[in-house]
Amino acid sequence: MIYDFKSIERKWQNYWSKNKTFKTVVDENMPKYYVLDMFPYPSGSGLHVGHPLGYIASDIISRFKRKKGFNVLHPMGFDSFGLPAEQYAIKTGKHPKLTTDKNIERFKNQLNKLGLSYDWDREIKTSDSNYYRWTQWIFLKLYNSFFDESINKAKNISELEIPEKLNDHEKIQYVDSKRLAYLDNVDVNWCEELGTVLSNEEVIGGLSERGGYPVTRKPMRQWVMRITAYATRLLDDLELLDWPESIKLSQKNWIGKSVGAQIRFITEKNSYVDVFTTRPDTIYGATYLVLAPENELSIKLTTTENKNIVEDYIVKSSQKSDLERQENIKDKTGVFTGSYATNPISKEKIPIWIADYVLSGYGTGAVMAVPGHDERDFEFAEKFNLKILTVVSGGNKGECYTGDGKIINSEKYNGLDNKKFKKVVCELLEDLELGKKTINYKLRDWIFTRQRYWGEPIPIMFDGKTKVPLSDTDLPLILPEVESFKPTGDGSSPLARNKSWKNILLNGKKYERETNTMPQWAGSCWYFLRFLDPTNSNSFADKNKIDYWMPVDVYIGGAEHAVLHLLYSRFWHKVLYDLGFVSGPEPFKKLVNQGMILGNSAFIHRIKNTNIYISYDLIKKYDVQKINVDIDFLINNNELNLEKLKNSDIKFKNAEYKFNEKFIVSREIEKMSKSKFNVVSPDQICEKYGADTLRMYEMFLGPIEQSKPWNTAGITGVHNFLKKFWSLYHDESGFSISHLKPNQKSLKILHKTIKKVNSDIEKFSFNTCVSAFMICVNELSSINEKSSEVLKDLCLLMSPFAPHICEEIWSKFGDSDTISNQDFPTHNEQILVEDEFEYPISFNGKLRLKMIFNLDCEYHDIEKKLSRNEKVNSYLNGKKIKKIIFVKNKIINIVF
Repeated sequence: MIYDFKSIERKWQNYWSKNKTFKTVVDENMPKYYVLDMFPYPSGSGLHVGHPLGYIASDIISRFKRKKGFNVLHPMGFDSFGLPAEQYAIKTGKHPKLTTDKNIERFKNQLNKLGLSYDWDREIKTSDSNYYRWTQWIFLKLYNSFFDESINKAKNISELEIPEKLNDHEKIQYVDSKRLAYLDNVDVNWCEELGTVLSNEEVIGGLSERGGYPVTRKPMRQWVMRITAYATRLLDDLELLDWPESIKLSQKNWIGKSVGAQIRFITEKNSYVDVFTTRPDTIYGATYLVLAPENELSIKLTTTENKNIVEDYIVKSSQKSDLERQENIKDKTGVFTGSYATNPISKEKIPIWIADYVLSGYGTGAVMAVPGHDERDFEFAEKFNLKILTVVSGGNKGECYTGDGKIINSEKYNGLDNKKFKKVVCELLEDLELGKKTINYKLRDWIFTRQRYWGEPIPIMFDGKTKVPLSDTDLPLILPEVESFKPTGDGSSPLARNKSWKNILLNGKKYERETNTMPQWAGSCWYFLRFLDPTNSNSFADKNKIDYWMPVDVYIGGAEHAVLHLLYSRFWHKVLYDLGFVSGPEPFKKLVNQGMILGNSAFIHRIKNTNIYISYDLIKKYDVQKINVDIDFLINNNELNLEKLKNSDIKFKNAEYKFNEKFIVSREIEKMSKSKFNVVSPDQICEKYGADTLRMYEMFLGPIEQSKPWNTAGITGVHNFLKKFWSLYHDESGFSISHLKPNQKSLKILHKTIKKVNSDIEKFSFNTCVSAFMICVNELSSINEKSSEVLKDLCLLMSPFAPHICEEIWSKFGDSDTISNQDFPTHNEQILVEDEFEYPISFNGKLRLKMIFNLDCEYHDIEKKLSRNEKVNSYLNGKKIKKIIFVKNKIINIVF
């Protein structure tokens, strides 16, 4: 009977959808298991075969845990706000909602074709007002909260103690300075072309990641989240999590905890410069100060003679990203302010410089430069001929030394261990009231504002003097219609164009709405909570449901979210925890990062400065440039269909081609991407081989966390395996099994597989599970095993990996309930107990053959069986055995 995967998969996908097989409700009598995928942004290009890797893995875990008796929550939704949809709207005039909804439908269709066991009744979209109502609500909770350092947690702003003798305006300023969501003028990455602020990660080489447009630094009024208040907890609580160490390290590095000292240098102008340093022991080696260009002191401390050169330098620095400024270590730039400061310990006057290798976002935006013991300071001092003084012994003369040693060139402190001297310096500074021991973090407060249309409106109004938050009953603040999605000329959001929405009259008083929107990160900060109770109109989620389902037991997604998404989600969750809205301090218990599936790109080669393309086997004769071509244009692995190429683009149609019998392309493994024309659609694979084949092949490629190349040619092997699996249960006439008791060998094959698969799924080792299935099916096929006792358990065992074919087979056993509701098989250890051992048989120490003996076999039994064996006698060739060395369950050595 043929394996008709198309009708089988269509049948069971319809069944699961119609019967809501994977619908989940709270059941206090069952242990819960919450499986979460990092939900996708619904791009117009749809899914390629690299995207489902994590989704298939989470689906296997979900199906497995259901069968193990867990109440499994496995939802899916869409991160549907964001810049790509807005850019498309600007180009086409189509509303982002229309294109986003269309893209979502395509994504859902593709996901459903994979047989993923999602509870679609819980679907959410971050751009749905029923969802972003609660994003706005959480924003207001942050706005109306402050961080109480005495108890290390957030509290309602109404509990803030306000200093006495402040006037009304000062009281407002004081309260605002403590809010977890606050307004500030900050230097941002501004992209004029896109008309919005970009994060550091969205800027590459001074250009926007999307579009490649120039990005400059400029001060703007922005909403900011006070994530720095949670730096210590975000760092310490990483120890509570079962996350990959590489991800924990990424978060630790981003938070960047440093223990050191804050030191005050008094300037000639009766002001001061505060610096943070991790090396207070090198205080005598501080020979100059460096200010970040953005530091407000940069202009204040600049003398009249140096004003023009300093202002020009600040403008040029604003055109560089933070990353460029940090990476440009070999070509330091800087200017002298003309001012000097006094070293608080040595009392020496030292010059104050401005240099863009110092960032305003770290520490105080100023550093004490110790060129003798800091590589960056050393390079800067050498370039500008500044004083270099060594104050810690141990390095080579004329070089920068960053290690430990004895203190030198530091007056009466010479000879002290530098580590001990750190404490001495901190005590001296405290006595002088010019510094103290302190902890600093590299983490900066989160800039939360975007000058975009397609995002959540911020629920704040202004009356000219104060900020007025909307009440809960006024939410959601609906995203208004606008005449144009293009950025405004003054840098305001497109929302500012809708004057009737922006300017409102309430109770006879005029207000102006905030027209900037929230960043795309906002909706993804808390979506895992809305999945618990997606239709609740009274709360973002019922407290009982939060208590039951949280935390997420396993969170699966790409390592590209190693820092920001995970950090921001943890931050929001901790605030909600402090305010009593959630029941635990961390949202994600276990994290699994799936690797990439890489594309196998194809390249044609053009002779430089010509319109002539040559076959890859001829390129040695020419100077060529390689160009990506669509892998759909290939006939075989590396032969190009020239007609398809010519018809794809006018530039190829009018070109000249040189080749022998075939036009050969070169191949290269790289990231799967539409721009590289190496994308393979899961729809094509499902159409040709079926979803179960795709699922098992993606798992078979290698460990889930590793990147691996896609090879469509290799998928036929997995498809043939499923045909063989099907044949175990069918013959030419149809379903064919036996109700006879299986023999011990079949049971041993089955239970060995059950044991391994149970263990390996728990370890997320899915590729070894697929290998075990292949071995098991081959062995059972070789002995023509048809026993229902064996085959029913094998079907159950494989169903999380290949659910469609297993559902179809299970239905033929006569059980009316879906296989999804059946228990997962467990192995019987007694069946796996070995009663035989395969001995290596050596002749005078040389291994010649292997023989199987019963485990309870004794010496005389061994001797008797060996003497009758034809192969043994052929090796002896008539010679007599002198003795047999027999080590039980290890070796047999025949000496002759």
